[in-house]
Amino acid sequence: MAERNSTGLLMMLEPSPAIAMSLPVEVREKLAELELELSEGDITQKGYEKKRAKLLAPYIPQIKGVEPSLQKENRIQMSQAAPLGSKHNKSRATNTRDERFRSDLHTEAVHAALAKYKERKMPMPSKRRSVLVQSSVEACTPPDTSSASEDEGSLRRAGRMVSSTPYQNHPAPNVEHWFNRVIQGSSTSSSASSTSSHPGGSVHATVAVLADLMAYTQIDNHSAPPDVTGLLEHSLHADRDRPPVASVKVVPRGYNHSSVMETADGVPVNSRVSSKIQQLLNTLKRPKRPSLREFFIDDFEELVDVQQPDPNQPKAEGNQMSPLAGEPLGVVTNWPPSLLASLQRWGITQPRSPCLTALDNAGKPVYTLTYGKLWTRSQKLAFTLLNKLSTRNEPLLLPGDRVALVFPNSDPVMFMVAFYGCLLAELIPVPIEVPLTRKDAGSQQIGFLLGSCGVTLALTTDACQKGLPKAQTGEVVTFKGWPRLLWFVTDGKHVVKPPKDWHPTIREANNEIAYIEYKTSKEGSTMGITVSHPAMLAHCHALTQACGYTEAETICNVLDFKRDAGLWHGVLTSVMTRMHVISIPYSLMKVNPLSWIQKVHTYKARVAVVKSRDMHWSLLAQRDQRDISLSSLRMLIVTDGANPWSISSCDAFLNVFQARGLRPEVICPCASSAEGMTVAIRRPPESGVPPPGKAVLSMSGLSHSVIRVDTEEKLSVLTVQDVGQVMPGALVCVVRVEGTPYLCQTDEVGEICVSSGSTGVAYYGLPGMTKNTFQTIPVRASGGPISGRPFTRTSLLGFVGPDNLVFIVGRMDGLMTVCGRRHNADDVVATALAVEPMKFVYRGRIAVFSVSVLHDERIVVVAEQRPDASEEGSFQWMSRVLQAIDSIHQVGVYCLALVPANTMPKAPLGGIHISETKQKFLEGALHPCNVLMCPHSCVTNLPKPRQKQPEVGPASMIVGNLVAGKRIAQACGRDVAQLEDNDQFLYMQDVLQWRAQATPDHPLFLVLNAKGTVSSTASCLQLQKRAERVAMALIEKGRLNPGDHVALVYPPGIDLIATFYGCLYAGCVPVTVRPPHPQNLATTLPTVKMIVEVSKSVCILTTQAIMKLLKSKEAAAAVDVKSWPMVLDTDDLPRTKRLQIYKPPTPEMLAYLDFSVSTMGILAGVKMSHAATSALCRSIKLQCELYPSRQIAICLDPYCGLGFALWCLSSVYSGHQSILVPPLELDSNVSLWLSAVSQYKVRITFCSYSVMEMCTKGLGTQTEALRLRNINLSCVRTCMVVAEERPRITLTQSFSKIFKDLGLSPRAVSTTFGCRVNMAVCLQGTSGPDPTTVYLDMRALRHERVRMVERGSPHSLSLMESGKILPGVKVVIANTETKGPLGDSHLGEVWVSSPHNATGYYTVYGEDALHADHFNTKLSFGDTQTVWARTGYLGFLRRTELTDASGERHDALYVVGSLDETLELRGMRYHPIDIETSVIRSHKCIAECAVFTWTNLLVVVVELSGSEQEALDLVPLVTNVVLEDHYLIVGVVVVVDPGVIPINSRGEKQRMHLRDGFLADQLDPIYVAYNM
Repeated sequence: MAERNSTGLLMMLEPSPAIAMSLPVEVREKLAELELELSEGDITQKGYEKKRAKLLAPYIPQIKGVEPSLQKENRIQMSQAAPLGSKHNKSRATNTRDERFRSDLHTEAVHAALAKYKERKMPMPSKRRSVLVQSSVEACTPPDTSSASEDEGSLRRAGRMVSSTPYQNHPAPNVEHWFNRVIQGSSTSSSASSTSSHPGGSVHATVAVLADLMAYTQIDNHSAPPDVTGLLEHSLHADRDRPPVASVKVVPRGYNHSSVMETADGVPVNSRVSSKIQQLLNTLKRPKRPSLREFFIDDFEELVDVQQPDPNQPKAEGNQMSPLAGEPLGVVTNWPPSLLASLQRWGITQPRSPCLTALDNAGKPVYTLTYGKLWTRSQKLAFTLLNKLSTRNEPLLLPGDRVALVFPNSDPVMFMVAFYGCLLAELIPVPIEVPLTRKDAGSQQIGFLLGSCGVTLALTTDACQKGLPKAQTGEVVTFKGWPRLLWFVTDGKHVVKPPKDWHPTIREANNEIAYIEYKTSKEGSTMGITVSHPAMLAHCHALTQACGYTEAETICNVLDFKRDAGLWHGVLTSVMTRMHVISIPYSLMKVNPLSWIQKVHTYKARVAVVKSRDMHWSLLAQRDQRDISLSSLRMLIVTDGANPWSISSCDAFLNVFQARGLRPEVICPCASSAEGMTVAIRRPPESGVPPPGKAVLSMSGLSHSVIRVDTEEKLSVLTVQDVGQVMPGALVCVVRVEGTPYLCQTDEVGEICVSSGSTGVAYYGLPGMTKNTFQTIPVRASGGPISGRPFTRTSLLGFVGPDNLVFIVGRMDGLMTVCGRRHNADDVVATALAVEPMKFVYRGRIAVFSVSVLHDERIVVVAEQRPDASEEGSFQWMSRVLQAIDSIHQVGVYCLALVPANTMPKAPLGGIHISETKQKFLEGALHPCNVLMCPHSCVTNLPKPRQKQPEVGPASMIVGNLVAGKRIAQACGRDVAQLEDNDQFLYMQDVLQWRAQATPDHPLFLVLNAKGTVSSTASCLQLQKRAERVAMALIEKGRLNPGDHVALVYPPGIDLIATFYGCLYAGCVPVTVRPPHPQNLATTLPTVKMIVEVSKSVCILTTQAIMKLLKSKEAAAAVDVKSWPMVLDTDDLPRTKRLQIYKPPTPEMLAYLDFSVSTMGILAGVKMSHAATSALCRSIKLQCELYPSRQIAICLDPYCGLGFALWCLSSVYSGHQSILVPPLELDSNVSLWLSAVSQYKVRITFCSYSVMEMCTKGLGTQTEALRLRNINLSCVRTCMVVAEERPRITLTQSFSKIFKDLGLSPRAVSTTFGCRVNMAVCLQGTSGPDPTTVYLDMRALRHERVRMVERGSPHSLSLMESGKILPGVKVVIANTETKGPLGDSHLGEVWVSSPHNATGYYTVYGEDALHADHFNTKLSFGDTQTVWARTGYLGFLRRTELTDASGERHDALYVVGSLDETLELRGMRYHPIDIETSVIRSHKCIAECAVFTWTNLLVVVVELSGSEQEALDLVPLVTNVVLEDHYLIVGVVVVVDPGVIPINSRGEKQRMHLRDGFLADQLDPIYVAYNM
């Protein structure tokens, strides 16, 4: 009962066919006009519905008591899918309107899908203003109409949305305002269609309300930030525990101090950025579609997609299909033996009969070629080509040679003459597009085709030849990738009349090649398809029979006459049957889209050959034309009828033009491909074939290649129309797309294969591909072939429906296989277009393709954005497109990018060049202005997060010196006790005193300035005297007591060294502090202040200049200047009487404090005792063999760590001379350090990574100039990089390589390793084996394991040994959790025991318990007595085959990275540097990169070295490379200016400062992308 009622309701809402027919003509016309106004955006949806209701009110009975909205809803529900083919119960002529097949259903479905989403607000990317203003290539010109996509249909697939959007029509590009809405309706009977009602009202309204709601959704704050990286629901709330850090946090460099207000968990308050991240987390927390079955992979296997098919997925259930034969080719008595015989016949018997009329851009006929003219002109050209072109008296061309035909689309006459001229000369024409510039999209590939075909001659017209780009010699330039061509102009004056006795040979069609048609593959390569003479003849015969062509018919051709249907109908078959072709050039269509209809009317054409785009465009201008009649048409051949979007164009066109005499049955869609030529075509009405069919198919069924007529899910459907019957004389079957070509079942979608005499024969010069495509043998399920004839694969996907009608649902080029399901690019385009794109993008300019990332295809959508679209609006549109596609196709879009207008690569006749667009996307050359990446929702095949296994207990592990069967990873440097003879302990101040007495004039220090001249020196006695003066000043002026702390704020130089020893003389504890930067007080002064406060310094020693700076007005803005302790300047100290040097009571007393800011932004000071200080100097002296006669050059900062020790302590202890090069001086003279090394013939030199990088970048191209300045580095035995990180092997290698030309030995460069607990653990030194390099598997490293691989293996990481372990130092590798020793080549924390270990942290808080562990810890088993210090670095020891100085096998220490810096993601441990290295490699414009995590989101910050337009190119590339190399999803990509990533004096990235700056919104980023 309910069913009957609802049907009745439906009938009453929609004017029934009877009522529709009875509507007065003027009402019908007004309705049609209304439809058009709506489509052009002249009226709103509301206005349209109001006016329409008013017009129809007198004719539709009202239903009492029913809400209008309910009526509408019911109607939508009723539009259920129909069974697959309508049987003959309806006669063809009276196709009544059938709601089920309305092509606008798609748009409706999209809106319904969007309404279903409770939209969460996605965080909008932030963009710097200048990027917004970026101009498009032709910013001021109206967008080029040519963009209407050819292959894509500018009316892009209105009809086929998959799941939730009604079908909407697509206007052409900049005609976009023409069609703001779809031209609704679809049926084929005149009145019914003209009154088609618009279903979308309420839905549109909901969508608008939703959009508003969406804009104001308040984000609910969640206490625990969810772990968005986990794939499992339960892990969503895990927060990573961060170890409490007791030391002081330093203000980020470059960020305003006052704004870094922190909440308890370290999150800056009021931060715009963190609220966006919170939004992102909320978006990501949505329950995800259950991902594919996850699999755990150990790092030993490659990641394989173990994608388990869903057991519930639909499967084909029908019987095996049987091949379908077309009707036999008719036998015609006077059928010519070849196409040329036909030309000869008409040329001689009907010379005045018109063959082709060409039009100009105003639509006026400019020339009509008659058959007589065609025959004589072709003969002239044939004669000229064969006889008048020669090189060195040899004819240039021989029969069978290939010739390029380069003719513009506006000159069909010249093309036709050239084509037949080549055939008469027995040459093989290769028609191609006119190359307009050297860089035309796809032009290079055409060049490869010409080269492989051996083309040496190109025919063209005079006008075209003049328009081609010329070289300076006046010849046409050679285009990129093209062979050298001779250009021949075919205009009259260049061709010669043949002598009377010369006649072209006209043979019967033999198996020679007639012509070569080009086709571009999905990957962008161009192939030539060869067509033989018999195939060309048979195809003309089949088309003549199928279309019922007769002599002297007029045919209107809107297509490109150089290839495809335009060539087959308009150049070949027309000559076969003596038809008159009216050729409409593309340029005319752009100016006047209605031109082809006007020509049909004027010439009373019987047939028109068009694409759905042309029908769509013609709807634009039709109301100005009252007097057009299409009643003469008996066939309107829609050549892209195989494209599922064509159905809506056909429907809309019929709606409007039925009133102008167009009969519904005239529309004849056909299916063709370059390989199979015409496969099927709907026959003209008079041939008595069954009525056309439509099918409403389930999208989800189609994605599994199964045909299901959709009944429940109205949203996820695709409506397709048939493309008629198989061609005469052809046998067609449908085979599986992949693997063996088994026949499909009747309800299965596959690739259509055709066997007939009228298909292409081969791909020219590609025998392998030819065999696969043109010689397929389909087999039955039993394995037997279905017939002896070979079949040609057409690359069309479809099935055979009822009444033996062929249905096409897509093409192989557009097929994207994601997660084992197949999606068609065109369907995705249709879905995007149904999300009312008019205001934001151009309809015909959307490209959809897939890229392979992490072992699966990922969908990318690229569209051209309108110049007037707002940021906010475009972003909203993008997020809705993502939701629509997700809802309808059940597939996620990986990346959606909008590019500026007119910047996508175009195909020759408008349309987007898909493969070129894809190429640019992958190269990072698209320059989008908006990007939205959704890796979180798309990438479902990540390895399972790692669960840590409980460790095995100690008892079962250790046996003697073996752990689990391996040698314990323990190593030590040489034993100091045996090496040192003097028993008594020496304090540094005693050593200086002794040197001043023993060798008073021995020079200890030389400081160089930027010019390379010596700015100051100090001998032993001078240093002692200056130190004594400083000590006197401290005691007398400063009234300091022994044990007081003194901050030394000096630029690098002798003053710093002298005041250090002065403090020791006075018994004070020195603290070296880097002076503030005068140009950057706001960021550098707070750090100085903090160190002074934290170290409890009671006095500051400095120069007069810095003293003024500390108390200046500018300083007052950054810190409280009144709270400085006493400041003394040491510039003019009086000479002093003899001073009693302070003697510490024990060597364990504190000698100095060493403060440094770690890369984590933590300020940590360590205490160095007198004993440790002397032991450090002794170890360095022994390792480097330092004696008073030696000179070493040091280019390091002298404020902390090993840099300080080498600068201030080592020379005094060992007596060698130090040449000091302050790194700041390199800013004005990059070659200063290397010049000094060369000038003083230094054997040992120390530098930092930042110095090495400056030399590599600044001097890389200048080695020749340096050689001319006599810089020679052959003296250098060891150049050591002082660092507290993993060796930067790429930098050290490139440094060695660049300066090899200056004599630098490749073995000289090595690295050192030190850390807070021990400043010098390893130092290469002068003796001992060269540093070794190993290659590790990065995937094993994430699982905290060491696995050696060969050099160059995938996922390999090269790691260099960090120098030799110093004398007196013992190292062991311990498990970070159990604190047990590990075996050889096992990854663990490096622990160190040595006399020069620091004795502890010095902090304000006195939280010693927390840190006791760092300095005094013991192994949990094994050697439990030794006291070790934990370095906080992960590494491993490996026994090598080399021997060290003592003859033992050498143990190499490899440092992998700081434990504090590692990122714990998905249960695995990542080192930031590894991710950063991958990212820097991904695009040439990435100058530097840093990564950190925030609430378990991975944030990647990249410095852009190119123009800001390239900023957004980086987002997809960065996301791809991190996924591919590290199996991680990037949460946020931040693009910043060069120099924004803070770097400390050692050249290490300050990632935590960067993080704080990002969260406090202080980076001024160019672009921030939040990946969904």
